[in-house]
Amino acid sequence: MSATSKRSTIYFEPELHAALRLKAALMHRSVSEIVSDAVRASLAEDQDDLSAFAQRVSEPTISYEELLNDLKTHGKL
Repeated sequence: MSATSKRSTIYFEPELHAALRLKAALMHRSVSEIVSDAVRASLAEDQDDLSAFAQRVSEPTISYEELLNDLKTHGKL
């Protein structure tokens, strides 16, 4: 843990905590490292999603009803 790391308390369900501790032991890593990596991956996925939304902002949209009608028209429903 670096000197700039922040401490936080996280509550896990007992089964999840046991699995996490076992994974940490098998990987020779700390629980903190595994949790930090998982949070980083989740935030990176969010950033990718936001970028995709920004790229598609000018695409036309249709309502759910229009989508269903289009699927029915084309024999998909």
